[in-house]
Amino acid sequence: MKQTPYYFYDLDLLDDTLNCLKTNIKATKFHVHYAIKANHNKEILKHISKAGLGADCVSGGEIKYALDAGFSSDEIVFAGVGKTDAEIRFALENNIGMIHCESLQEIEVINEIAKETGSVATIALRLNPNVNPLTHEKISTGLKENKFGLTALEFNELLKVHQELKQINIVGLHFHIGSQISDMSVFVELCDRINELVPAFEQSIGELTYLNVGGGLGVDYYEPELNPIPDFKSYFEAFKTCLTISEEIPVHFELGRSVVAQCGSLRTQVLYIKKSETKNFAVLDAGMTELLRPALYNAYHKIQKLEAVTSEPSLHYDIVGPICESSDCFGKDIHLPELKRGDIITISSCGAYAESMSLNYNGREKVQSIAHSSKELISDSTLV
Repeated sequence: MKQTPYYFYDLDLLDDTLNCLKTNIKATKFHVHYAIKANHNKEILKHISKAGLGADCVSGGEIKYALDAGFSSDEIVFAGVGKTDAEIRFALENNIGMIHCESLQEIEVINEIAKETGSVATIALRLNPNVNPLTHEKISTGLKENKFGLTALEFNELLKVHQELKQINIVGLHFHIGSQISDMSVFVELCDRINELVPAFEQSIGELTYLNVGGGLGVDYYEPELNPIPDFKSYFEAFKTCLTISEEIPVHFELGRSVVAQCGSLRTQVLYIKKSETKNFAVLDAGMTELLRPALYNAYHKIQKLEAVTSEPSLHYDIVGPICESSDCFGKDIHLPELKRGDIITISSCGAYAESMSLNYNGREKVQSIAHSSKELISDSTLV
């Protein structure tokens, strides 16, 4: 038995997901950049790089992950509301394809650093479209009260000075309104706002040759086995149908969760069963240090006993971890076959925002991962 906890990645499902994604953008000018913040596991990154996707990075560290995994520098976009001078310099020195800028001061700083390095920075302006993504408030990024993107006030100030910024080449627009979005009408509304803003950009700044509409497509956390691959068809169709910009302008996407969430799970062992007058607790050896989303967002993940027998008696459990925080709980009143010490539990849909958000809190060491593919015959004992 493998030492628990560990992340388990199904590379066959990842390949199927990537193939479905690519099928739905065939014969279009759509380009997908994988959002590395979702999962920067080396094996995952190499797989996605080989599939031909670009990379969406939000730090200098993620740019390095992308380059090390084989992503072409001109297919890397660099976003983030708080880029440091060192990160900007690193991006320019590595000829990153596009920098998405989120404030007037950031643009001015990039102009100065580009001057120092003898380069011209190609940038897109991230605008805040004030579109409600109808998702959890902590993963909403496109409303006026969110920190992301240039404000209308800053955009108007930029119009007064952009011609003086000689080391900056403003070529396009960037939007990202949130994450785990399942209502396609939200993307239709985003398209409507883009259709309004593109003419304003071209009248005030110049020809638009780059458009990035972000990502945000959600996955089914409740029935991952029934819906292992997200609805890429409806997602891309919304943009094909509703964007009215020239068909010659390439449209870029930043998809993370929808690419990797369902290919990963967290395997963990029952340490103890505790009983009270009102409930049962199953204490696992994995905690919020391995999967932070439930504590951070009250997020749901499907929890099952690995290799359960249908005839087993069942009980309700609060599934909790070992961390000294009351929020270290994966789920309450979860109906499972009767558990005992040593049973293995699998928590589904952990391919996104699990390993990448893992912590050393309470002095815990980062856990290992297993990437398995029947095609490549990767052994279950291979830890990456």
